[in-house]
Amino acid sequence: MRVLGFPVHIRPGFIVFLGLVIVVNGGELGLWIAGSAAVLTLVHELGHAVAARATGARAEIALDFLAGYASFVPTRPLRRWERAGISIAGPAVQIGVGVAVLAAMGVDPLHAPSYARSEAALAIWWTGPVMGALNLFPVLPLDGGNIVLAGLDRLIPGRSRSVMLWFSIVVTAATALVLFATPDTGGLAVFAVLPLVLQVQMLAGARGDGRSRAARAAAEAEAEAWQSGRVEQMPPGMIPSPWFRAVQQLRHGHPDVARQVMLADFAETGPIDWWPPEHASPSELAAVADLLPRPLPLGRSHSEHVLANVLLRIGQPDEAARYAAQSFGRHRSTSMAATVARSAAALGDTETALAWLRAAHEADTDPGGLVATLDGAPEFVALRNDPRFGQLRAMLAE
Repeated sequence: MRVLGFPVHIRPGFIVFLGLVIVVNGGELGLWIAGSAAVLTLVHELGHAVAARATGARAEIALDFLAGYASFVPTRPLRRWERAGISIAGPAVQIGVGVAVLAAMGVDPLHAPSYARSEAALAIWWTGPVMGALNLFPVLPLDGGNIVLAGLDRLIPGRSRSVMLWFSIVVTAATALVLFATPDTGGLAVFAVLPLVLQVQMLAGARGDGRSRAARAAAEAEAEAWQSGRVEQMPPGMIPSPWFRAVQQLRHGHPDVARQVMLADFAETGPIDWWPPEHASPSELAAVADLLPRPLPLGRSHSEHVLANVLLRIGQPDEAARYAAQSFGRHRSTSMAATVARSAAALGDTETALAWLRAAHEADTDPGGLVATLDGAPEFVALRNDPRFGQLRAMLAE
């Protein structure tokens, strides 16, 4: 369904969650908590979505077990204060609407005898101002944590997310221990354990080259989806590549959204969390590449490298060569120079291909990858008989 123009996806987990709320709380109170939680969770996510739309981004909402999510695709790099504003908009609207409803009922949200006088008032108080305020607690993945992260990134760029995750883990673990140790609050400890597990997973994903075990699992699931032709069958919770998501949008008749998905990835500055779409068909890749504006977008080096290789794969070596050469001027890497060489070889330009292979060798960022490219790239079949190619390959073997 659509609310205020935003697609809203209600997952089975959300229905299960509401059912558990009713069972655990029982009777009239359970029904009121479930109903108000459903409405105010949607209101919360609409707050995020409306704020994102104000920056020009496209947003959609998903309601799932224990949580709602408002995902958005920016049309340009967002400023830190804009990202913080989007984060704060959700709980602010949730608190505001909850307080307004309580006021209309004649209930004082700061006076316990007032909000506890009826099941309806207690449920709205809990799922409105209380849950909204708890969401502002400064730990990830809560909105409060994302707000702090936006400011922290200005002070320690490149390390802010890791620092914030460690802080969140320490605070959440301490909270869980206190709740477990207190006789009257032991049952609430699960609400601290669940985010703690998620925080540990997020920290694992932020380490190394940023491509976590979860991202690897997503790549494997994406490969199966490409090969089966059932793109929509991606398992829930996986993070597919922007190419995969763009193809999904095209299949649903949304080329403008597909374009924004791709452009948003070029604007990203965070860790790489997806693999190249190696298992997509050339026709699917060509359909997405055709959506991109000319001149082609520039941004994250990984995204540029994937696009250059996609262009080569879909039979556009001339555009691939020009784009890869431009990217190499911005990010001197062995892999990008090798892509220019492959493109030149595909065009039959031996001298240019050899010159770029020498540049790839001199860049010296991935000698092992260059060896694999020299030995396996189909564009170099004819070139492998050239003595100069053999000399370069021998140098790499030393």
